[in-house]
Amino acid sequence: MFESHLPAPSFRVLSLIPPMTQLNTPYPSTAYLTGFLRSQGVDAVQEDLALALVLALFTPGGLAQVQTCALAQPETQRSASVNYFLDYFARYQSTIAPTIAFLQGRDATLSHRIAGRDFLPEGPRFAALDAYDDEGSGDPLAWAFGALGQQDRARHLATLYLNDLADVLRDAVDSRFEFVRYAEQLAGSQATFEPLAQALAAPASLVDNTLQALTLGVIAKHQPQLVLLSVPFPGAVYAAFRMAQTIKAHHPHIHIGLGGGFVNTELRELTEPRVFDYVDFISLDSGERPLLALLEHLQGKRSVQRLVRTFVRNDAGEVRLMNWAEPDVPFEDVGTPTWDGLPLDRYLSLLDMLNPMHRLWSDGRWNKLTVAHGCYWKKCSFCDVSLDYISRYETASATTLVDRIEKIVAETGQTGFHFVDEAAPPKALKALAEELLRRQVHISWWGNIRFEKTFTPELAHLLADSGCIALSGGLEVASDRLLNLMKKGVSVEQVAQVTKAFSEAGILVHAYLMYGFPTQTLQDTVDALEYVRQLFENGCIQSGFFHRFACTVHSPVGQNPADYGVQVVPLPAVSFAKNDIAFIDPTGTDHDTLGLGLKKAIYNYMHGVGLEDDVRQWFELPQAKCPKTTVPRHKIAKALGY
Repeated sequence: MFESHLPAPSFRVLSLIPPMTQLNTPYPSTAYLTGFLRSQGVDAVQEDLALALVLALFTPGGLAQVQTCALAQPETQRSASVNYFLDYFARYQSTIAPTIAFLQGRDATLSHRIAGRDFLPEGPRFAALDAYDDEGSGDPLAWAFGALGQQDRARHLATLYLNDLADVLRDAVDSRFEFVRYAEQLAGSQATFEPLAQALAAPASLVDNTLQALTLGVIAKHQPQLVLLSVPFPGAVYAAFRMAQTIKAHHPHIHIGLGGGFVNTELRELTEPRVFDYVDFISLDSGERPLLALLEHLQGKRSVQRLVRTFVRNDAGEVRLMNWAEPDVPFEDVGTPTWDGLPLDRYLSLLDMLNPMHRLWSDGRWNKLTVAHGCYWKKCSFCDVSLDYISRYETASATTLVDRIEKIVAETGQTGFHFVDEAAPPKALKALAEELLRRQVHISWWGNIRFEKTFTPELAHLLADSGCIALSGGLEVASDRLLNLMKKGVSVEQVAQVTKAFSEAGILVHAYLMYGFPTQTLQDTVDALEYVRQLFENGCIQSGFFHRFACTVHSPVGQNPADYGVQVVPLPAVSFAKNDIAFIDPTGTDHDTLGLGLKKAIYNYMHGVGLEDDVRQWFELPQAKCPKTTVPRHKIAKALGY
């Protein structure tokens, strides 16, 4: 164990989740930090303002304010979503509170009325349902929910209803509003702070004003001396700075720290001093050790020069990274996350995608936990393997992990766990499963892995017996040539065998897929989709998603582009965010055109549609220009021994 100088008991730390992250479950960063700080004797509390913002806007009063904004728009500028909202405003206003209560699990019987399709107003988002009713049955969701899946049917309809309202907010109130990627264009890979600075200087919108009121409310409630803002994604940065701006304007004595995944990847070369008009400290990588150093500094026990991995602005107005060398807190000693203070009964179980695996990301309140820190493989050429969250691999014993699980279940009363590792190691999962079974701890869990041969059918059944319900993993481009170039360490046939073993053990499987990797040709893309089709056809995977490859400055491709046959485009001078980097691929493949076909194909495959068809049908190319696949039609079946 390690020792630290504990801050005075009167010193309170408030960790905040800014909009937008998730609506079905708390983003885990504040739970990790709050649990750790409390284990060190620190008075630590937390709030989720991402959830609070949505729950404040999606009320009868909130919708009335949205209506006012919509009516202020010229009629010629109103979108179809806004017009529908105004036409049926009374129904929206009267149904919003009961619908939110239903999605929170507080009024299950409302499902009868929602599923009947006469309760909720049905705006443009509902038009997609017509595509499901191919046979003209009058029940476009019968294929998904049958006669009995009423709760899920109602949740899906209620989710479409909320998405309609989100479109209204975007079109009438704040053009940057989304449930996930809120204003991310202001932050992601932005070389300068200027776009964000201009947005923060602009008149506040209804969304801004609501967030400001919520921020002042939690400050008044907790009276902290230090506020920590966790920004995992570019889509949480703008709101985090709005919150910081509010705190500085009303409580300038409160110190503000910024950290999280966005900071760790994009702000490593920060030189922009204006950022520190909003926050006082910006810490990189795992937060435990930097936080202990920061707390000692704020208590007068440590000079600013001895801060750990923390940016500050000095008296001369220059940005400096203080990086006093101290070992990180071992993963075994980071303590148990706590959700104390977060309103676990107020999160919304949404059902966006009608797929049993895909729904897990938005449906249900999952306790998020990490099996190990970092990645045990850390070789994939597209990954940020040079950064701490990947490169520093540490494990905790199975005993420690199950101890944490039992504490979390006792606190939350819920036994669902999402292990949020980059790639949970097979050895650790095996030990965890055996310990869960030995102690008869009954949980349901899912997580992310590598589809490597260590996951035998025997191990798959052991994981299922311990409560594993689903696993996701990277197949990326389903091409052995490109998998080798990526240093993925797997082959397509191996992935087929591993995923089939999971499926036969009753574990749902999701495949992360990629297109646009360096030197990927049109033929590679067609062949990759044929492999994916066969994996669905043979029951190896149940879900998937195609991501466009992004070259980052921290990945092997970004650092050694010549090794991958491409040339990177020089970046402009960067003073703020630095991550994505453009590159020139001599193959000249139009990946933008192909991406639409890939996403259309995967959507249909997840719903059991089109699995017998030639994969070329999904691409909007003349068939003469779209090559036939070179993959034998039963390649995967033969790999499985059929």
